[in-house]
Amino acid sequence: MSAMFDATLEANRPHPERLPTGANFGLFYLALCALVLLPLSGCGKSEQQAAPEAPPPEVKIAQPVQREVMEWDEYPGKIEAVESVEVRARVDGYLEKVNFEAGDRVKQGDLLFVIDPRPFQAELNRAQAELEEAKARLELARSNLARAEQLLEKHFISREEYDARRAEVKQARAAVRSAEADVEVARLNLEFTQVRSPIDGVVGRELITEGNLVKGGGADATQLTFIVSIDPVYAYVAVDEKSALEYQRLAEQGVFPKGSVAMELALANEAGYAYKGQIDYESPRFEVATGTQILRGVFANPDGILKPGLFVRARVPASAPYQAILLPDRAIASSLAQKIVWVMDENDQVASRQVTLGPLVEGLRVIREGLKPDEWVVVEG
Repeated sequence: MSAMFDATLEANRPHPERLPTGANFGLFYLALCALVLLPLSGCGKSEQQAAPEAPPPEVKIAQPVQREVMEWDEYPGKIEAVESVEVRARVDGYLEKVNFEAGDRVKQGDLLFVIDPRPFQAELNRAQAELEEAKARLELARSNLARAEQLLEKHFISREEYDARRAEVKQARAAVRSAEADVEVARLNLEFTQVRSPIDGVVGRELITEGNLVKGGGADATQLTFIVSIDPVYAYVAVDEKSALEYQRLAEQGVFPKGSVAMELALANEAGYAYKGQIDYESPRFEVATGTQILRGVFANPDGILKPGLFVRARVPASAPYQAILLPDRAIASSLAQKIVWVMDENDQVASRQVTLGPLVEGLRVIREGLKPDEWVVVEG
C-alpha cells in the first residue's frame, strides 16, 4: 500500500523541466505582465487622441432695457351695476300686456307692462264725482255764511248760529280737500296700471306672463322683471391691509392725487388690461373677517361688455412712475436663495452677479439692484 501511495504522489508532482525555477521565474513573470499591459496601454492612448476638444458654449448677450414703468397690484374683482331695480306691481289686477323683449335696452319712462286699467278708471270717475259734490257743498256753505254775516249785523240771528255757519264752511272746505286727495289716489292707481322703466338700462325677462293676476303694493308685491344700468358700471375689489396702508402713504405724499387714482380691468379671456377707469370710493372701514378694504372703480361701458355680476382681474397702481432696468425672466438664474445673472466684462469673460428683483412689467422683470443699464448680460445659452 505504501509503495502504491508513493507512486501516485510521484506521478502528480510537477516535472522540473516544465516550470521555471529561481531567477528564471522572475524574468518569466515580468515578460508575461508586459505582454498583458501592452494592448491595454495602447488602447487608452488611442482613445485619448480620438476624443475632440469640446468647443466653448455659444451664448447670446444683450443690454438691459431701460424705460419708465409703474408698478401695479392685481386683485380679483366683480362688476356691479350703478343702478339695479326690481320692477314690481303697485296695484292689483290682471296683467294685460308685456311691452318689451327680454334683454332690450330701455330708457327711463319706457312702457313695460300694462295692468287692466278699467277698474281704476271707474274708481277715478267716482272720486271726481265726489269731489264735485264736495265743491258744491262748500259753495253752499259759503253762501249761507255770507247771509249769516248780514243777518248778524242786523241782529236777526244769534252769534251761535253765525258760528255754526262758519263751521259748516270749514267742514265743506275739508271735504273738498279729502275728495281731491281721493281723486289723486285714484289717478295714481290708474297711472300705476302702466308699469314704466324707472331707469336707463337693460331689462331682464318677464317673470309674469299676460293674463296672470298680480298683487301690488307692500313687500309681497309681485315682481314683474328687473332692470340693471350698464353705462357706467362699478368694479369692486378687496385690498389687503398692507397694500391699503401703502396706498394711503402714497396718497399722503401726493403720488396719487385724490380722485385721480387709476384702476384697470381685464376679462377672463383677455391678456391685457383694456378697460380704464378711476377709483371713486374706498370703504371707511376694514372687513374684520377678511382684513381687507373695499375699493370701487367706475368704468364707462357704452358697448355693454362689462356685465353686472361678471368676475374680472383688476389692478391698481402701487408706485409712482420711475426709470427701471428690465430683463427677460429667462436671463435670471437661481443659486440657493439668491437670484443671479451672467454678466460679460470687457475681457469677454462671464461672471455671475447677484441681483434684486422687482415685479413683472409687460413681460419683463424689473431689476432693482445689482445691474447697470450699459452692461452686457447673457440672455440665452
